[in-house]
Amino acid sequence: MAQPHPTATAALSLNTDIGEGYGAWVIADDEVLLGLVTDANLACGFHASDPDIMRRTCQTARQRSVAIGAQVGFRDVIGFGRRFIQVPRATLSNDVLYQLGALSAFASAEQAPITFVKVHGALYHAAVQHESYARAIIDAVRDFDPDLPVLCQPGTAFWRAVQDAGLSTVAEGYLDRAYTAEGLLVPRGEPGAVITDPQAAARRAVQFATERTVTAIDGTVLDMPVASVCVHSDSPGASALAAAAREALEEAGVALRSLSGKVAVGG
Repeated sequence: MAQPHPTATAALSLNTDIGEGYGAWVIADDEVLLGLVTDANLACGFHASDPDIMRRTCQTARQRSVAIGAQVGFRDVIGFGRRFIQVPRATLSNDVLYQLGALSAFASAEQAPITFVKVHGALYHAAVQHESYARAIIDAVRDFDPDLPVLCQPGTAFWRAVQDAGLSTVAEGYLDRAYTAEGLLVPRGEPGAVITDPQAAARRAVQFATERTVTAIDGTVLDMPVASVCVHSDSPGASALAAAAREALEEAGVALRSLSGKVAVGG
């Protein structure tokens, strides 16, 4: 294993996109994942989730001392929020604000406030590529709570737009997705885009934390100073990926700390 970088991250958040079932359909073992991560990015009902799932997931997150974030996306349950949709800026802003309000009701009922915002799937990629989408998300966050930080991939156009708007950002990396040499995510349809080997995810977690880099799919080593790393709950073997990453980070001496500032316990 590579030696720690002199500016190695002393603490790291481990997050997961979660609560992504719908009615009788289950995406992942949310109970297990919530025992492994420090932060939960809860789907807000547009790309996945429903009122029962949101309430139950907020309750479990509070019981596990896991911080809650709002995972907002396109209004696209059938496509799981991974299809681009043409939406006017004002409508998209209202859609995002609606999702924040929905989750906030359940989070408040469980006395577990929303502490950050994460943009899901195709909406995130749209915000990177189209200024109007980025501005719509920014408008909604500002209207809901301008103090909420937004998880972003560092260096992207969306990252810069959020910062230029005066909102806070949290740099996020991905344990289960391959990177291009340009520092973007390899499209899901391409070979090797999704990482399913727990040990590969564990090595990447430690690399993020101690070297502040990530190795792209072609072997290029990229600077990638992140404060939080993500495991998608719909990735094959998501629980095993999260467990391996947590164990490797703890063995490397990296403190697991939620984005709310709380030190992680249990595991």
